[in-house]
Amino acid sequence: MKTAMSALAGCGRALLVLSLFAAADCSFPPLDHLRPGASDRAQAAAVSALLQRLLGNRSAEFVVSVNRSLSPDSLDVCELRSGKGDRIVAAGNTGVAVASGIYNYLKYFCGCHVSWSGDQLELPSPLPALSGVLRINTPHRFRYYQNVCTVSYSSVWWDWPRWEREIDWMALNGINLPLAFTGQEALWQEVYRSLGLNQSDIEEFFSGPAFLAWNRMANMYKFGGPLPQSWHVNQLRLQFRILERMRAFGMIPVLPAFSGNVPKGILKLHPEANVTRLGPWAHFNCSFSCSYVLDPRDPLFLQIGSLYLSQVVKQFGTDHIYNTDTFNEMTPPSSDPAYLSAISRSVFASMTAVDPKAIWLMQGWLFFSDAAFWKPPQIRALLHGVPLGRMIVLDLFAETEPVFSYTESFYGQPFIWCMLHNFGGNNGFFGTVESINSGPFKALNFKNSTMVGIGMTPEGIHQNPVIYELMSELAWRKESVNLTKWASLYAARRYGSMHESLSAAWKLLFSSVYNCTVPHYRNHNHSPLVRRPSFNMNTGLWYDPADLLETWKLFMEAAPSLMSKETFRYDLVDVTRQVLQDLTTYFYQDIKDAFHSKKMPELLTSGGVLIYDLFPELNRLLNSDRNFLLGTWLEQAQSFALDEPEARLYDLNARNQLTLWGPSGEILDYANKEWGGLVEDYYAQRWSLFVQTLVDCLNSGLPFKQDAFNQAVFRVEKGFISNGRKYPTKPQGDTYEIAHRIFLKYYPQALKRL
Repeated sequence: MKTAMSALAGCGRALLVLSLFAAADCSFPPLDHLRPGASDRAQAAAVSALLQRLLGNRSAEFVVSVNRSLSPDSLDVCELRSGKGDRIVAAGNTGVAVASGIYNYLKYFCGCHVSWSGDQLELPSPLPALSGVLRINTPHRFRYYQNVCTVSYSSVWWDWPRWEREIDWMALNGINLPLAFTGQEALWQEVYRSLGLNQSDIEEFFSGPAFLAWNRMANMYKFGGPLPQSWHVNQLRLQFRILERMRAFGMIPVLPAFSGNVPKGILKLHPEANVTRLGPWAHFNCSFSCSYVLDPRDPLFLQIGSLYLSQVVKQFGTDHIYNTDTFNEMTPPSSDPAYLSAISRSVFASMTAVDPKAIWLMQGWLFFSDAAFWKPPQIRALLHGVPLGRMIVLDLFAETEPVFSYTESFYGQPFIWCMLHNFGGNNGFFGTVESINSGPFKALNFKNSTMVGIGMTPEGIHQNPVIYELMSELAWRKESVNLTKWASLYAARRYGSMHESLSAAWKLLFSSVYNCTVPHYRNHNHSPLVRRPSFNMNTGLWYDPADLLETWKLFMEAAPSLMSKETFRYDLVDVTRQVLQDLTTYFYQDIKDAFHSKKMPELLTSGGVLIYDLFPELNRLLNSDRNFLLGTWLEQAQSFALDEPEARLYDLNARNQLTLWGPSGEILDYANKEWGGLVEDYYAQRWSLFVQTLVDCLNSGLPFKQDAFNQAVFRVEKGFISNGRKYPTKPQGDTYEIAHRIFLKYYPQALKRL
């Protein structure tokens, strides 16, 4: 087990990177000032409190201390040794370093596991002794976490206990550079009021809670709003607690800055301002899209940007690093390098006018998503508008589309190698384990590499927890892991036992469904199960379904003795869900073939099995586990409401994002989830209408018309959003009984399909 890192290689690389930056701007020591603000004592106390929440009374068996002098080069390190009374003594240079060091010990010496989908914390007694000092350190200055979309797809409805749990998870997994975007609209409201906008101007601008990520990026406005004042109060209160806890661990929160996105009302107050109205975004019309963007070179940009950042720093404090994204999924009005440099120079100036030590953290998604525009001269110009070392670029999708590799390491600007992995918070199995196991190390060794960190940037979480555990662990490794061995050890600690069937199952998963090697593959779940039915559906797989079936069989063999483990129950549901997702594709192909061959009995049989058995069984299975409940998502949304109108607004936001994603299905099914309730009242209803329409077509001899079906099924989709139905918020039924019944019915059928 190679967990202890050599600090020498990482230190040397960090010095090389810093020397490159210093050569460009000797007056400023790049990134050195991005350090924890909390005292050593406060960070140690935060870790002790985390252990108390996690381990209860057994937390007293750990002695924790923080001493920043343990690391001379800002690279996190933790040293663990055995102390008196069978206790483990852990010392590190930051709270995050200590927390992640202890979690490494819990994983590899105690066989424990912590995840979004449950914990396995059966500690041995006494704690296993360490011979000598276990030194765990990282070559990566920063370990970044979150995508600007995660706040809408996953954390939009979180209360403080859920945030507290997530920040604990961050600390245990070594995250020291988290995005902290909560509550920013409350500050924007004050800024716009001070500029003279009235309340209706402001309410026309903000989108609803579930769509704020795209409102912030100037993709859309108004839809799902207006934001109630109670929302602002709640979010501000949350942000204060979030920042306090992140900083207590020694994390460096990334705060928001101004990108130029302004309300239309600005034009009334400043008709002379250089404001551009953008074109439509993502099939939205200009009722909710076509945002107004202020040119960063206009003097008003500096005024608004400085006003806003002053508010941010006043209310939230600062750790000197700010995120804003210009031109996210929007093509700039000019490709002139001089223009692009002037833009980034002006954006950065609005930061340094308030905080002379500001560092701009920018998502590098634009360079990939609009590659036709962003050629080397344009990329270089935008990046070089900011002094080298004063911007950090997130190479957002580096496991699949590494931008650093064709931009000479972002032309000298420091970057963080990120794994995006998930789009929209979809549930389906997916991973690129070979790529993430090798990619960060290739980036570190790239010629003149300016890599300063490793990151996880999923659009949505609560899915595929194994991928995030592997990714976070790689940040503390000096070389790739043996994936087969790692998968086996993961199974042992996730379930608390060395079970041969489950070790074999996870090895299979790592060689198939979790190892997508298709070039340029994007993980949007396109399964016919979660997409509006048509005769042109995506049925491709990147893995052999036989491997998934064998995995299912191995899980069912192990199930009787492990159903008391929440982690196992979750995985049993998840594996079975994935199998039924694949089976839906087979039934879809049967339905399609039967219709085109005009075989009514076959159409009725395949359609009937899908609608009246497979979907209801899947819905029952998902309803049996707390992690797959639509009711929880809707209940959390409505919990923010002060009255019935607010409850209806939040409910609409929560339902719409999962389904139509817009008033008319502008980004239909993008954020699809396989949850109990959603399968029954949304996906199954669409498929029922599809099969019934096909039956009617065969009976009448008329052709199937997709446009007419789309209009009819749109009414079904809208009906779900407004049905007002309450869905279970607690598990119902026996997971094993349901999964076993499904296995007996569908495993033999699935085998015949291979």
